[in-house]
Amino acid sequence: MNDSTNKKQNWDVRETELLLEILKELDIKNCLDGRKVRNNKLFKVAHRRMTAAGYHRTVDQLKFRWKLLKSAYYKRQREPNSPAPTKIQGWWRYEKTMVAIMESRHSLVGDGVLSSDRNDEVTEESDGEASMLTWPQPCTDTSTQNLDLIIKMDPEMDRQLKVGFIGAGNMAFGITKGMMSGNILSGNIKVSAPSIRNLGRFQELGVPVTHSNTEVVCGSDVVFIAVKPHLVPHVLAEISPHVTDRHIIVSVAAGVTLATLEELLPENSVVIRMMPNLPCLVQEGALLFARGSNAKPEDGALLRSLLHRCGLVEEGPETWIDIHTGISGSGVAFVYLFAEALAEGAVKMGMPSALAHSIASQTVLGAGRVLCDSGKHPAQLRAEVCTPGGTTIYGLHTLEQGGVRAATMSAVESATERARELGRRSSARCTK
Repeated sequence: MNDSTNKKQNWDVRETELLLEILKELDIKNCLDGRKVRNNKLFKVAHRRMTAAGYHRTVDQLKFRWKLLKSAYYKRQREPNSPAPTKIQGWWRYEKTMVAIMESRHSLVGDGVLSSDRNDEVTEESDGEASMLTWPQPCTDTSTQNLDLIIKMDPEMDRQLKVGFIGAGNMAFGITKGMMSGNILSGNIKVSAPSIRNLGRFQELGVPVTHSNTEVVCGSDVVFIAVKPHLVPHVLAEISPHVTDRHIIVSVAAGVTLATLEELLPENSVVIRMMPNLPCLVQEGALLFARGSNAKPEDGALLRSLLHRCGLVEEGPETWIDIHTGISGSGVAFVYLFAEALAEGAVKMGMPSALAHSIASQTVLGAGRVLCDSGKHPAQLRAEVCTPGGTTIYGLHTLEQGGVRAATMSAVESATERARELGRRSSARCTK
């Protein structure tokens, strides 16, 4: 986009303030070579954060806005008594932040992380390749540079993001397969488990494995805790000395609350609680997560980016997690029961069992796909299948007589209440 097109874009005060706050957090001052920014990736990171906040600008528009603000800052430095820059309406609102950015001596990232060896012919508007980010240092040094603002927010960094799993069960395997079908390379994932029993299938995917939980944490940016709930206190006690502010800890342990996780981990740890379900194994899962008190929206955005190939990924308050267990975690079994009953009904009427079960499975699959893709309410789709006096309405009448609707609602309620009960027990054990 050229300059004339950029100039037509009107920026409101809040939008400009947000852009400056983002650039300040990303330490744009450390990326300046003379007066030019030598790293295009920084603006791509800023672009993602602006988009997440509801401001839809192009990368070029963000760069052009920064150029105007920077020019205004330098003009004020040269001519402190001159009138406010006319190209920046409300300059006085931004001047303090610009001064903080341009005169800051603090760096959020280490020397060289965002440096470039490009020559002086590269301009601020160039779209050149950025230098490679350095990777997490060994855990012997817990004061490693804070890469989270860069790694977490740049969608192009997904391939280089390091992901670890403590636990090698079905959920870990399903999530791993989903991430690998996206942008995460197998070599950037590491899985730990106490025995070799479940590690073989990860090795078949090319994923490195280990028996050391500490090794996983030290080499990862995002760590999934995928162990049985009663093992969580032991695991967190083991890895806590190695958890730093660059880590995102994601727990998929049923019933273990965010409060419990945050209590067992170092202060200010970034924690997310997530509940997946079994269809993650075929990338058709339904996943709900809740952020802890120190997890930012961009941490949730990163998790979505990692897991979007696993199925539906949604965020909500922690109180919804147990409900999600009832409707989706346990709900998978409810659907299996219904599919089994469909097939057995066909067998009763004379169809071979294998064929009946194949047709029942495809019927459930197809109905689910139509329900997802159509956007229609289930009752509307049901009505569209029924014809007056036809077979379907007779069958539905029989289901209603059997109380299938009430029984299903009660099943979700019972599973949810049981999840809450297990959560209370787990919290009590973890805090002892």
